[in-house]
Amino acid sequence: MSKLYKLIFGLLVLSALLLSGCTQNGTGEAPENSPEPESVSEAPAKPSAPPVTFEGTDLEGTSVSSEIFSQSKLTMVNVWATYCNPCLQEMPELGELAAEYDAEEFQIIGIVSDVIEGTDQTQAESLVQQTGANYPHLLLNESIYYALLTDMSGVPTTFFIDENGVVLGRVIGAKEKSVWEEIINGLLAEE
Repeated sequence: MSKLYKLIFGLLVLSALLLSGCTQNGTGEAPENSPEPESVSEAPAKPSAPPVTFEGTDLEGTSVSSEIFSQSKLTMVNVWATYCNPCLQEMPELGELAAEYDAEEFQIIGIVSDVIEGTDQTQAESLVQQTGANYPHLLLNESIYYALLTDMSGVPTTFFIDENGVVLGRVIGAKEKSVWEEIINGLLAEE
């Protein structure tokens, strides 16, 4: 029964993501209805907002939990898919950003939304290596799905989360490195 439940869950998640598609066209331009790139699309969370909690595994096979947020003042969680060209186009610059900031201030975590924990992850590993996105990438499971992905409309979607695990906001669509720097520096200045 457990294997059947996991299979059904995986197929439902994958179907939802495939139907929603990427949030950009292949030209790297944001769609007309996307939020202004200089601002996070949602208002900062109230201090009483519940923290995000999850347990999962990354591409390296390491167990990861929501305690990872306490390692930095600000965490950027970039949700991507192996079929999404805008996701893959922005990953080299995300890799650069991850290397440029002090880890105590800022970190990036990826979530591979179309690779379910316990399934073949070869393609995702290859794409991470090709793009130089040298930061942790979590594999999709039920815990991660319910913690962050239930209200997503497409990929890439990026969440900004503070050291307490509280979501500060999200941005839908791929952005240029300079736009991400503006958002990151603005959120770090608010801390």
